[in-house]
Amino acid sequence: MTITAEQIPGYRAGTWVIDQTHSEVSFSVRHLAISKVKGKFERFGGTIVTAENPLDSTVEATVEVASINTNQADRDGHLRTGDFFAAEEFPEFTFKSTGVRQNGSDFAVDGDLTLRGVTKPVTFAFEFGGFGADAYGNFKAGFTATTVVNREDFGVQWNAPLETGGLLLGTDVTITLDVQAALQEG
Repeated sequence: MTITAEQIPGYRAGTWVIDQTHSEVSFSVRHLAISKVKGKFERFGGTIVTAENPLDSTVEATVEVASINTNQADRDGHLRTGDFFAAEEFPEFTFKSTGVRQNGSDFAVDGDLTLRGVTKPVTFAFEFGGFGADAYGNFKAGFTATTVVNREDFGVQWNAPLETGGLLLGTDVTITLDVQAALQEG
């Protein structure tokens, strides 16, 4: 059964802007073949347009690569180089949705992710948090979206062998978006 706007409590069609102070763009990747390293990007933005039919909604987002933060300055500097993100040559990565579909009682957002000048289709599993007003009268929406990408598909090839066998870094990177967006009035 297809979910309609009427079945989503508080749903409003309109244009929403990501509230950077209440949102986070983070990632994790296997490290030393035994654990994961996590990081986030400090500067990002985006627009969500919710349609009368939720499945016709769209998303566009941009992340500033140089704003990477893994809580280790030397690693962050290395991640900005050509070994990884090539931040000077490719200062942003972007996402533009190509469709929204229902996945059981949840949604999936398909789209094109562009990183290091390479565009690949990805699907974000979308977990809707809800709608509500903040203390300042702004109407907000909240959600979490997650996808896994192979970093080598985007030209991020750098790695190093370990003395114990295997490689320093995994190829799969989990990207998680924890987003709060504000409805734009007018």
